Amino acid sequence: MHGNDDLRGELRSLVSALKNHVAGERDAYIPVSRLSRKGAGRTRPEGTAAGRAEPSAHAKTAVRKGPSSLVAVRKELGDCTRCPLHRTRLNLVFGEGSPTARLVFVGEAPGEEEDKQGRPFVGRAGQLLTKIINAMGLAREEVYICNILKCRPPGNRNPKEDEIATCEPFLVQQLEAIDPQIICALGTFAAKTLLRTEAPISAIRGKFHDYHGRKLMPTYHPAYLLRNPDAKKLVWEDVQKIMKIL
Repeated sequence: MHGNDDLRGELRSLVSALKNHVAGERDAYIPVSRLSRKGAGRTRPEGTAAGRAEPSAHAKTAVRKGPSSLVAVRKELGDCTRCPLHRTRLNLVFGEGSPTARLVFVGEAPGEEEDKQGRPFVGRAGQLLTKIINAMGLAREEVYICNILKCRPPGNRNPKEDEIATCEPFLVQQLEAIDPQIICALGTFAAKTLLRTEAPISAIRGKFHDYHGRKLMPTYHPAYLLRNPDAKKLVWEDVQKIMKIL
């Protein structure tokens, strides 16, 4: 991560401007206990054949853009019981960061530490993601971080199709509310879900894809980097492309 001093200097100037812009904005994470449970038990959003939910018209128009709309999505999600994962979770993990972020990171699902704290990417993989964000000249508070699933799958198993179909419409609403310039899909499940592709992450990372008019960069999940440190240089190449646009 060397040889980028000039770029980092420019990014620090941008960060300073962004800090002034988002000063006073509340964190979009709201504990379940502070929300109305009125939405609990509502019918799950419709999915497609094969159980995958296409972004619906409702998901795109349910709320207006901006901080208040992100809070509205969280309130609509409520103390969700729409799929069996609510029976084994400790906390629902909605997401956190700037509700007006230009960059959103989307992961797979909460892990053990995230389930305990009710916050995304706070375990070992999350600590590595934070380092990556910092190396980009940004802070966690200036981006937005969330997952495809809002509840931890037991034993950190892979998400199931019906779980993705149930949860994805809320992710779509989150993205519509934040209206980021760039989305960074972390890992196989995030990339395949958002791009509707079965291509391996190794084949689609490193280049921008279109996601409803927004740029989407797939890259390796931080958990993968913990197991395969050599891939860090590839992720750094990917995020450098994001930095150039930001």
